[in-house]
Amino acid sequence: MEDFQFASILVSTIRYAPVLIFAALAGLFAERSGVVDIGLEGKILASAFVSAGVAYTYQDPWIGIAAGILASVALALVQAFVSITQKGNQLVAGIAINIAMSGLTFVVAQYFFQQGGRTPDLGEARLSTVVLPGAELVAGIPGLGWFWTRLVGGHSPLVYFAFALLPIVHWVLFHSRFGLRLRACGENPHAADAAGISVQRTRYTAMIIAGVLCSFSGAYLSIVQSGFFLRDMSAGAGYLALTALVFGNWRPLHTVLGCLMFGFFAALQIQIEGVDLPVVGRIPGSLIQMIPYIVTVVVLAGLMAKSVAPKALGKPFVKSR
Repeated sequence: MEDFQFASILVSTIRYAPVLIFAALAGLFAERSGVVDIGLEGKILASAFVSAGVAYTYQDPWIGIAAGILASVALALVQAFVSITQKGNQLVAGIAINIAMSGLTFVVAQYFFQQGGRTPDLGEARLSTVVLPGAELVAGIPGLGWFWTRLVGGHSPLVYFAFALLPIVHWVLFHSRFGLRLRACGENPHAADAAGISVQRTRYTAMIIAGVLCSFSGAYLSIVQSGFFLRDMSAGAGYLALTALVFGNWRPLHTVLGCLMFGFFAALQIQIEGVDLPVVGRIPGSLIQMIPYIVTVVVLAGLMAKSVAPKALGKPFVKSR
């Protein structure tokens, strides 16, 4: 039990949560506009591979992140074309993207790098961590040193960006003209159309924003967390993000809290693996790996009836004549 440290779980939670936060906020924009974005998983994988591959090639993480944004937005536009313009089945379109990217990223990675479907280690091309002012001065102070240098400091810039997005997204959704139009398209697109709002343009804009935000999730996985791309490295993060979206009732603050909850259980899974716990002893690794997904099922079972989705979610808009 000596290896079990709650402080390490908190730090790991902060470091894992951005993967879910970026994806969940991406899904928030898409679904608030009325488009089911079940293709988050595929966009995460695509941006993770492109970001890692380009970052390794140019030895610059920021160029890799920019390339990942382009890849994710391209997929978001394909998804938008099928779901909005062609009025196709939004669930099928998203699942198709997920399946296609699971296989395509592996094949392309094998073709270019010949390392079993993964990219080489990024080395110096990984994003560096941020050292906060005064970190050296307080490092030796019990409690405060840990809080300032490990819990708050010592993270990648993308971690701070993920948490900074919360007030920005809240303001855009609930205090801007675009947010009002976005929510109108998700709740009553015919009323929005009658008010002179272009439902199609608004939904396309929402999908582009979702593509940009989702790309940071993939870039964080490969450029910050792992330092390389590996097949299916998202490990269901897109689906967990959607669950956090349901948990948060399609509201930014509650959605981010849901991401932190899932991040906590993912960190707990890592922390207790191989550790002898009181009474129960050592839990098998395969059972420990089930923890985040068991929590997902419990959350969905308990909250689906209470969550109220946008009324036009998943319904193609057909303009009245």
